[in-house]
Amino acid sequence: MPRFTLDHVKETYKARDAWWTVFLVDPLAGRLVVWTANRTSLTPNQLTLGAGLLGLFSAVCFAVPAWAGAAGWAWLLAGALLFHLSFVLDCMDGKIARLKGTGSIFGAWVDFVFDRIRFFGCVMALLVGQWAATGSTAYLIAAPVVVFFDLLRYLNASQVAKTRRALKRALAEVAGEPEPVRAGTEDDPEGEGAEEAPGEAAPAPRGLYAKVRASLLRHRVRPHLFSGIEFEMFLCIVAPASALVSLATPLDSLILPIAVLSCAALGFFEAVLVGRLWKESRRVQARLRPADGR
Repeated sequence: MPRFTLDHVKETYKARDAWWTVFLVDPLAGRLVVWTANRTSLTPNQLTLGAGLLGLFSAVCFAVPAWAGAAGWAWLLAGALLFHLSFVLDCMDGKIARLKGTGSIFGAWVDFVFDRIRFFGCVMALLVGQWAATGSTAYLIAAPVVVFFDLLRYLNASQVAKTRRALKRALAEVAGEPEPVRAGTEDDPEGEGAEEAPGEAAPAPRGLYAKVRASLLRHRVRPHLFSGIEFEMFLCIVAPASALVSLATPLDSLILPIAVLSCAALGFFEAVLVGRLWKESRRVQARLRPADGR
């Protein structure tokens, strides 16, 4: 049986990832993968199932405060911890698959679907549970808004990647070159990291932004700082864990303010992605125009 080391596992890390994953998940997940790969025969699908079960327990904890009274904060904190652990397992399955070469196309589908079910179940349990505990209809209003932004993120991600592939394909056809590799790769499945237009370098960023971006990329962090991952983590970890702050101060629950902030941050970065895509499409169309005579 091959002996895997942490260096072997690090080779499976994505070249660019969300800052939450890089700093708060990979340091633990990588070491757990070393132990799991060397001492067990767990498969990526089994780890995905385990992540789903932890997500289910997290949702139960989020719902309990409706009946727990003053002890509700402890259940919220337990739910946040379980959700974080479920995400650690979720990150482990892909690393195990790449490390051992045991991944599959169907496994990737299972992983994605379980992710969406886990988040939907947990965020609904959190918001509906808080409505039942407090009687505030604001939580019921927030629930569909949060779901809308989550759907927007993943629908827009696939469409951005699809559009970029179409732009690259159009340039390749004009140049008589083979069809290029798809825009969304395993390192950047949502096409978030691309700063340049397909087939053409964009103006190099300058100043403070260039320095910050270069620093982030050196640490494998995507410049897209609030993606779907951060959105999920803020809603299902930071928001319920904020119950600890409410215990120490006269503040009301911070769950709703954090939900509003998360939606605003996600919306902003989605707008940035769309703006960059618009600029890319204009540059590509400008290059194609002489070729088609228009």
